[in-house]
Amino acid sequence: MAYNLKTRIWQTGALDWWAMLDNEDVYLGSREFPLPPEEGDEWHVKKTGDYFKIIDGEIRKLGNKPVTVEPWLE
Repeated sequence: MAYNLKTRIWQTGALDWWAMLDNEDVYLGSREFPLPPEEGDEWHVKKTGDYFKIIDGEIRKLGNKPVTVEPWLE
């Protein structure tokens, strides 16, 4: 178990984080992914809009929210 998580996670050479959720490879983000991941951490992936939280040692997808772009990045 990496980082005391029940969910299998890995990092690619491009520094992107992925997990196996419901037998599917799911993108967890890059800089958004909390390091080290701890119970209760939440994050929003900017590329996909997916929203995740660590509950009972497992990474769970809570849904998808629109990505807000900061005005200075437009």
